[in-house]
Amino acid sequence: MNDAFKALADPTRRTILQLLKEKSMSAGEVAEHFQISKPSISHHLNILKQAGLVLDERQGQNIIYTLHTTVVADVIGWMFSIAHSDSPAKKSGKPIKNAEESE
Repeated sequence: MNDAFKALADPTRRTILQLLKEKSMSAGEVAEHFQISKPSISHHLNILKQAGLVLDERQGQNIIYTLHTTVVADVIGWMFSIAHSDSPAKKSGKPIKNAEESE
């Protein structure tokens, strides 16, 4: 899930996800909505793909990108669970150590 959050940190990638929410597109179709180079769009799509947020499928000479709604739903669900949790940190006001700090 860390890769998903890193991918979502970029506003261009968030816009790409919004476009793919409407319909599946090729990299060229996505690029038409931006004033950046096609290689840059391909790079952003690759990051989204590596994070599991988009799926790709070859159709002839084109690669069609589709929003991977299952992963997006998982990320949103996790965020809502954090926002609405009654965690000990909320109750006590003390921070909880993450896994890296506790090792």
